[in-house]
Amino acid sequence: MTTSPFPRTSSPPASLADSEDQPTHTITAPSASVSLTHSPLSIPTATTFVRSPSAGASVLFAGSTRDNFESKPVLRLTYSAYIPLALRTLLTIAIAVKEKHALAAIYIVHRLGECPVGEESVLVAVSAPHRGAAWRGGEEALERVKGEVEIWKREIFEGEDGAEGEGVWRANAEDGQGQRAQANG
Repeated sequence: MTTSPFPRTSSPPASLADSEDQPTHTITAPSASVSLTHSPLSIPTATTFVRSPSAGASVLFAGSTRDNFESKPVLRLTYSAYIPLALRTLLTIAIAVKEKHALAAIYIVHRLGECPVGEESVLVAVSAPHRGAAWRGGEEALERVKGEVEIWKREIFEGEDGAEGEGVWRANAEDGQGQRAQANG
């Protein structure tokens, strides 16, 4: 019998529960969990998942929506993904980073849909026996998520009159070049 590198789909932790029409999607592997959700993200859930008696270090990265981009006021971000593919990519990254850095555990969750200013859109938590591996593993996981996962974001800017203005679709990477989107489209 062949085992898949994507072993099972599970229900999300209670703190990540979502409405029936917008479920949270989670895939787990031993000491690894990845999720996509429309709900606000839970830092305690992330840190609890990676806590381990064999780990002397835990690292958490929480990326949040800021109120500006290139001097333009941002009202909110909206994230979109092809969920089945994005989940597989997230789990592939989690397993590879966990093995490469000998992590005790890794947890990655990314928000979909609307993410208001000040709220987290991505959490990456890792634990390892020593801090160096935790730092390196957490950073690599984040950079790979931003560069490889099939998630796109739309930045919605405030218009000159204070109302919703233009929107720009961008790759979910640090240097993602944007394309203008219709403000109400």
